[in-house]
Amino acid sequence: MSDDTDTPNIEPNESAEPLRRAIGERYLQYALSTIMHRALPDARDGLKPVHRRILYAMSRLRLTAGGKFLKSAKISGDTMGDFHPHGDQAIYDAMARLAQDFNVRYPLVDGQGNFGNIDGDNPAASRYTEARMTVFAEALLEGLDENAVDFRDNYDGRLEEPEVLPATYPNLLANGSSGIAVGMATNIPPHNLNELCDACLHLIKTPDARDDTLLNFVQGPDFPTGGVIVEPRDSIARTYRTGRGAFRLRAKHHTEDMGRGQWQIVVTEIPYQVQKSKLIERIAELIQTKKIPVLADVRDESADDIRVVLEPKSKNVDPDVMMNMLYRNSDLETRFSLNMNVLIDGRTPKVCSLKEVLRAFLDHRREVLLRRSRYRLEKIDHRLEVLEGFIIAFLHLDRVIDIIRYDDDPKAALMREDWSRDHVRARDEADYVSPQPGPGELSEVQVDAILNMRLRSLRRLEEMELKRERDALMLERAQIEDLLENADLQWGRIAEQLRETKKIFGKDATYGPRRTQFAEAAEVEDVPIEAMIEREPITVVCSKMGWIRAMTGHIDLTRELKFKDGDGPRFIFHAETTDKLLMFGANGRFYTLLAANLPGGRGMGEPVRLMVDLPNEAEIVDLFIHRPDGKLLVGSDAGDGFVVPEAEIIAQTRSGKQALNVKVPFKAHVCTPVRGDHVAVVGENRKVLVFPLAELPEMTRGKGVRLQRYKDGGMSDATTFALAEGLSWLDPAGRRRTETDLAEWIGKRAGSGRMAPRGFPRDNRFT
Repeated sequence: MSDDTDTPNIEPNESAEPLRRAIGERYLQYALSTIMHRALPDARDGLKPVHRRILYAMSRLRLTAGGKFLKSAKISGDTMGDFHPHGDQAIYDAMARLAQDFNVRYPLVDGQGNFGNIDGDNPAASRYTEARMTVFAEALLEGLDENAVDFRDNYDGRLEEPEVLPATYPNLLANGSSGIAVGMATNIPPHNLNELCDACLHLIKTPDARDDTLLNFVQGPDFPTGGVIVEPRDSIARTYRTGRGAFRLRAKHHTEDMGRGQWQIVVTEIPYQVQKSKLIERIAELIQTKKIPVLADVRDESADDIRVVLEPKSKNVDPDVMMNMLYRNSDLETRFSLNMNVLIDGRTPKVCSLKEVLRAFLDHRREVLLRRSRYRLEKIDHRLEVLEGFIIAFLHLDRVIDIIRYDDDPKAALMREDWSRDHVRARDEADYVSPQPGPGELSEVQVDAILNMRLRSLRRLEEMELKRERDALMLERAQIEDLLENADLQWGRIAEQLRETKKIFGKDATYGPRRTQFAEAAEVEDVPIEAMIEREPITVVCSKMGWIRAMTGHIDLTRELKFKDGDGPRFIFHAETTDKLLMFGANGRFYTLLAANLPGGRGMGEPVRLMVDLPNEAEIVDLFIHRPDGKLLVGSDAGDGFVVPEAEIIAQTRSGKQALNVKVPFKAHVCTPVRGDHVAVVGENRKVLVFPLAELPEMTRGKGVRLQRYKDGGMSDATTFALAEGLSWLDPAGRRRTETDLAEWIGKRAGSGRMAPRGFPRDNRFT
């Protein structure tokens, strides 16, 4: 008997499989669903399922471009209930975006009410707004009722929805698209429809055209908010050739002359997908933090059009230099990344080139043309069949009337009758010529049409009209058959349709002219910020608690100043607004402050920790004016240190620049300018050691080398001096004392030293 103890108990309607495989299969299904039905657009009509379903629902509600508006809540509700069961708010957000002319180059929805604005304000609730389709949306739906595309069941099988729209123009490139799927994403900018039609016509004429050749027609993106593209042409060509790349986009501006040498910059177009309110907030923040000291003010004077005014601090500032700084520090210049990842034939995700996307659209247009032609052929055949029946009825009118009047089942009788024999005499030889015999039996379609015919149609004139209509239909049928058999005729018809689209939506139309222009990014020489600042004397004051301020002018350094309760002076020195200040923290990092950016001296100042990322537990070791060619001696209380050039410790960010590496419980303790040829070190044990400066290494970062050896305690202070001039300090009485005979204290680096000379200060400090 076999052992079944390891076999799980499985119900008859359940199955067992490894967890890894079960999760893998289900996640793959989720990923495919996200890629195909949510995130990536179809290359043929350029739409995602939610947008396609919104437009189809609006067409079913007959919301044509010239028709009535309908509440957005009704539109989103019908879309959700019939085709897209993913929440009415998500549907309304997608529909509102299709109506925003600052987001969509060719709006597909005509909105009435508040649909948001370029400042970033959200649309009003769906119950307050109304919408209908635009002519661009109608062009996407043209031919939908002529079997132009395949339909599939909706989510619950009650209705059918189109798999793709016929799309008379390349909407994918015209309006662009963006989305994030599982493991892939897409980001396609809008383009000019007139240029796209020209590129398609060239591709029809020259199927093997290269992507670079197509750029003679499609210059580049054409954003709804305008702007100026400053990307080099070879970079644009490479982007369209590979389907991946980026475009540098700048705001459009001009300089306004205010008279008397005064001027201001006026921004009239901002980069795509930049919210104007946040852009202005960012520029105002740059002014407040003085990161762009040449900019005095920013004002939003926009009404229907964008007008953002940038006011310089001085008329002597170069406008190009100021704009170049704004480009680097704000969204007046952005980079739009292109990732042309789309669904080919609605199923296969692929990163396509410009040519591949246009080819997918043209192949789709050919398929739509063939399907519509076959549909029209079926309609013509049906109508010709009906017309043949009508003509037979006119030729044998009396017999038809007799059957209808006296037969119990006229339909069956008409179908049984042999109409090849002439059952009636000519009505009048003068005005009626006996026709040729009929084809024989009538079909059910013909009989139904005869029985439904109105009495008023039984006229001689109607018979002539029927024959003319039959002849016209026969001619059209022959033309359609020729079209279906000849590829050249098909491409000729598609080209004709594209020319018609170009005529309607081209450069002379409302949305036709190109909005985004091209220019070369002028290389403006970087000017140091301090060169743009007016040079004025200031007095820098920093308290023991780290509150810093800049007093106007060079005040008396012994003057009594006001501080917060429990606080007092720590650093006070004369400087100028063009100076850079270096602050050394107990964590071994140097922080850079611009003197021009310090708060004014009217109040108590501001905490320096709001300006730089100095940890609360790290004290300020020193604060001084930066000397570009100077050097510093830095050391920790453990007795380690080295020499560092000041030019190597200038920090460009708030986080500062690490120089002296220290480990807990030790801290950075000394920072002093290098002057002379010897180093003097004093420890907490009051022993002094003097050794040549040449024994210290020059580094930019590290722990350093041992300056003095201690059995107990650590280093109290260190300084540099010229041996010939002697070592000086302040004695307890405040008098300056200089010791020139230092033979007793001179030794090798890392020695323990000798007890300090008589009169050395009790705080073990040289200064």
